[in-house]
Formats: sequence, C-alpha cells, structure tokens
Amino acid sequence: MPPLPDTAPGMLVTGRNTMHPDDDHGIDRVPRPIASRSRDITDGHFIARHHHRRAQLLFASKGTMVVTTDQGIWVVPTQRAVWIPAFVDHAVMSRGQLSLRSLYFTPALTPGMPESCSVVTVSTLLRELILACVALPPDYDEAGSEGRLVSVLLDQIQTLSATPLHLPMPSDARLIPVTDALSTHPADPRSLEDWAMEVGASTRTLTRLFTAETGMTFREWRQQVRLLEALTRLGEGHPVTNVAMDLGYDSQSAFISMFKRALGKTPGKYFAE
Repeated sequence: MPPLPDTAPGMLVTGRNTMHPDDDHGIDRVPRPIASRSRDITDGHFIARHHHRRAQLLFASKGTMVVTTDQGIWVVPTQRAVWIPAFVDHAVMSRGQLSLRSLYFTPALTPGMPESCSVVTVSTLLRELILACVALPPDYDEAGSEGRLVSVLLDQIQTLSATPLHLPMPSDARLIPVTDALSTHPADPRSLEDWAMEVGASTRTLTRLFTAETGMTFREWRQQVRLLEALTRLGEGHPVTNVAMDLGYDSQSAFISMFKRALGKTPGKYFAE
C-alpha cells in the first residue's frame, strides 16, 4: 500500500485543519508502565501521521474518530476504542466534537495483544477504569490503591473484543482509483464492470485483485465503506433515513437490515449503548 499521507483523502478521512501530534517523548519519560493523556478536538481536525513507542488504547468518550494507517482505515464510534500497537504510524481525524482519552502501555504489560490496529468494544467497567486511570498522576503509587486500579484495568484489557470496523486499502494501481472514488462517494452505484472499463482492466482481473489485496469481494468492500461512513454520520446525529438515502440504499429498512447483519444491532440500539 502507498505510504500513509500527511493529509487524509476521501470522505471518511478528510479533515479541514491539521494538528501535529504532541511530542511523544513526554509519554516515554513517565516513570510508570502506564501513561495517559486527555484531549478535546473540534470537528474536522486531523492529527498528522505519527507513532508512539508504547502501545496505545485510544478511547472516544465523545464523538467519532477515523484512524488511518498503511494497512487501512478504522472508524471508532463514540464509547468505543482502538488498539494501536507500538511504532505503528497512524493519523487521526475527528468527526464531530471529539473527546479522546488515551492510555499508553509498555510492551511487557500487554502480551498477546493484536499486532495490528483493532477497534474494540468498551464495557461499562472498562470505560470507568479508563476514565479513572487517565485521571491518575503520572507518578501514581504502584503499591497502593492506584496500582491496584491499574491492575484491574490490565485484566480488562486482556479481554477486549474486536469489532469489524476496518476498511482494508489496496496498493495495486488498478484498484486505487476505484477505492479512492468510493471512499469519497460511497453511494456511487457503478458496478465492477463499469469500473473495469474506467481503469482499463478486465472484470475478472479486478475481481481477483479485490480478493487478493483486501480479503473482500468488490460488493463486500463497497458495503464496508458504506457501513463505516454510516457510522460516522449517525454518530454526528444525522437521521437514519437521511443516511440511508445518502448512501444509496433504496429504503430505510434495507439500510437497517444491512447494519444489523454487520454489527448485530439496529442503529438505534448500537448508539444507545
């Protein structure tokens, strides 16, 4: 895949203003195995490409964020989090007013955690633990109640459950025009046959490339980009009917059926959690 851009292309990842990440050395100098940071970001801000020397759990206590790496795009709705391994280059964009709560872990604390980014569900208990740990002083007492709080958090981290909110991006030059266009305009109704004519490749070739480069068929990839865009719009408060129509669905019920098949809940129940 091409290198991660310093500014984000496409509807899912376009920000109006770029923010450069804070100097990460302060996190590395924290004299404890867990460090934390809180920040509030306005709608449309883009935090440029960077990485951390510690693994990061990035929690959206309010708003929706879009995380981009060289491996693809992750949409993180409110009250969910994304696990970002150490040294993984990533950029972050806010969709709506965004409140970020970050925890950073030394590698020894998180054995067996994923080696690639993953959007994870956050239980009520884990949410409260994240908020409590973010409020700890940098030199929290490891031997006292603060250390015991951190221990409970680490136990909960090991039970995180991933959700399918990842959009893999291809590197083949014949697919990039297709995926860029659909990322920008998810409702684009053109078929794979139409795209084959557009990029000068056979339908059979594009079919093979989609599976090889993304692990999805063309139809599956297009549905995923629509699902992720729907999550960002619903998280911003747009009505379900408007989102369904804007993303090319024939009816609200067809959209809700797709959403429930993908995430196991209707939009109303998903965002009520």
